Amino acid sequence: MSPHTVPPEPHPTGTPAAHPTGTSAAAPATAGADGAEPPAAPLAVTPAAPAAATAAPPPAAELPAPAPAVTPTAALPGLPRTLTSRARTLTAAVRKRCVDLARIESPSGDAPRLDALAEELAAGYAATGATAVRHPCEHGDHLVLDWPGQQEDLPHLLVVGHHDTVWPVGTLADWPVEECEGRLSGPGILDMKGGLALLEGAFALLADLGQRPHRPVRMVIVSDEEIGSPDGRGLVERHLRGAAAVLGLEPGHPDGRLKTARRGSTRVRLTVTGREAHAGLDAADGLSAIDELVDQLIAVRGLARQPGTELNTGRIDGGTRANVIAGHAEAELGLRFATTEAQRRTLDTLAHLTATRPGADVRTEVLSSRPAWPERTGNPLLRHVRSLAAALGQHLDGAPAGGAGDTNLAGARGLPTLDGLGAVGAGPHARHEHLRVDQLGPRIALLAALLAVPLPRLRER
Repeated sequence: MSPHTVPPEPHPTGTPAAHPTGTSAAAPATAGADGAEPPAAPLAVTPAAPAAATAAPPPAAELPAPAPAVTPTAALPGLPRTLTSRARTLTAAVRKRCVDLARIESPSGDAPRLDALAEELAAGYAATGATAVRHPCEHGDHLVLDWPGQQEDLPHLLVVGHHDTVWPVGTLADWPVEECEGRLSGPGILDMKGGLALLEGAFALLADLGQRPHRPVRMVIVSDEEIGSPDGRGLVERHLRGAAAVLGLEPGHPDGRLKTARRGSTRVRLTVTGREAHAGLDAADGLSAIDELVDQLIAVRGLARQPGTELNTGRIDGGTRANVIAGHAEAELGLRFATTEAQRRTLDTLAHLTATRPGADVRTEVLSSRPAWPERTGNPLLRHVRSLAAALGQHLDGAPAGGAGDTNLAGARGLPTLDGLGAVGAGPHARHEHLRVDQLGPRIALLAALLAVPLPRLRER
């Protein structure tokens, strides 16, 4: 073991794999014209004192109090200054980790690249004390990680994330990861390679202090979030059972605020079947699937005028040649919903579309769907996080967000849920996507505090 790596705490089910030299255990990627990058190095932990297996713990005043009947700030005597200063020293390593992860391209559906990144992430988190389990998926494996807590009998804290991006392979060729004026830019660096690196940094910080989280922590990283988690949804839902609270590592609002509610979302494919014929010789024998699809889309556009519904026609395809009447056409729709009622009403309408041309066939297929996560009054989890942030010298608040994610699955069920705990920046899914380097340290400290400090009562029993 490297003299600069603190040994992870033993896990109840065994000892997690460690990196004997402080480097990744991921299989090497071969750099080449396809854009593959060499594996990133996991964060190294710099101990507060000379590392040794029997190193004395930090002073009691710097550790979170284990007693549950305390306020968040009372549980942090001496710890805010320690977390803030240690997070500051980890910023450079986390920044490099963000860069390295973003240089491993991982578009949705590219199983080899997603699996390589899953292996790299598992290696990095294992170095902080996690055990990792890969869950096979033909479109790219998902990852479930577990860290032991000081009080193993408590319900787990669930963290959700994803390692797929919207950017195709080769994007790095003309948009390399780079920093300019304190902004780190690159494909997927905000959504959400930055969030994945920040959590690794938070666990490295706790290991640096000789600490474990207050309660068990489980993290689910899915490979298909950017396409609605069609396979990953079931995995997330299984691990919602028994969770004390759910945290999401999506980027926060551009001003740093957390996300306290999210709209529902559904991807729908409209498929139209017509009848092919020669467009000049036998036009009367044909039935244009494209013409039928256009008329259906004009009618469907009216759904966006209904309260609480937004519609984007994201893709259209059909036909073969200009002199052949199209026998097939399809469109993919992206829908957003402010309420579950708007979602139910709109999807019911789409399910009952009928062809306007005799002989044409119109079919509706739901590709993925997430329920609306409504804003709720009170929100004790947000109050808890605001209190921790204040103790760390940060001002933090929350607000609803327009996008959807896997935290919708928890929030819609009424579980205590917060998202936006990842990197602070702007431009997800856009060419100006970037994160703010000056906000890495504060986020590392906040995440470490969230892991270490006892949760208050979040639900009425």
